[in-house]
Amino acid sequence: MGIANFSKFKQFKDLIKALPAVYTDEMIKSEQFLLEREEKKKLEIYYAPFEYINERAKVVIVGITPGLHQMKKSYYTVINARGHLHGDEEILHEVKKNSSFEGTMRKNLVKMLDELGLHTYLNISSALDLFDEASHLVHTTSVLTYPVFYNGKNYSGTTPNILKTELLKKNIMEGFAAEIGTIERPLIIPLGVNVTKVLNYLAGQDYLDANNILLGFPHPSGGNGHRHKQFAANKEQMKMMLQHYFSKEMTVG
Repeated sequence: MGIANFSKFKQFKDLIKALPAVYTDEMIKSEQFLLEREEKKKLEIYYAPFEYINERAKVVIVGITPGLHQMKKSYYTVINARGHLHGDEEILHEVKKNSSFEGTMRKNLVKMLDELGLHTYLNISSALDLFDEASHLVHTTSVLTYPVFYNGKNYSGTTPNILKTELLKKNIMEGFAAEIGTIERPLIIPLGVNVTKVLNYLAGQDYLDANNILLGFPHPSGGNGHRHKQFAANKEQMKMMLQHYFSKEMTVG
């Protein structure tokens, strides 16, 4: 196990714990948690405690960026860790379990992964276990590690262009690109086309192996009305990729 940018959590932990029991969106999207801002592009990046890296993960699930809901959930976990969680690493691990793709998105994600049979390769009963007793098998992350907002709303990866915007590209290279290199040959599941675009770019730069990317997986957001159609169209291809990947890993292992 490991933690990237450990100093950032030390810097912000007390500020998070000082928040009132009931806090507003404005309280967490405030200057004290602001990491970077680019006014011309209408972009803001805020701190959220998503630094935990599971270096032993077999599977890495990658989104675009944590949204406001995940950010709030992560703060809530830190605030409520006073009694039963003590070390920073333990707190950050709990944040990932509680906050990653939390809500309807997680439900949709699990349903699709179970349809592909991922759980059978991992010897677990369902992909839902990855967010509970089987969390040692998964690393959940985003190509933009910290919450990014465009024009005050969750950044979708489309506008502005993720790879053509210097602030965003810098954050990808300093965060995710460095992070993925600490995990040995994981199966990488990109959630949607914008994440896939970034992973393909990084594969071209030798930061990861393109053969380990599960191509064609749709974004599981409830707002993605095309996800059922996309999933159905790519389902058999993804099943074949999983079979190939895990047979190769058994040979390597």
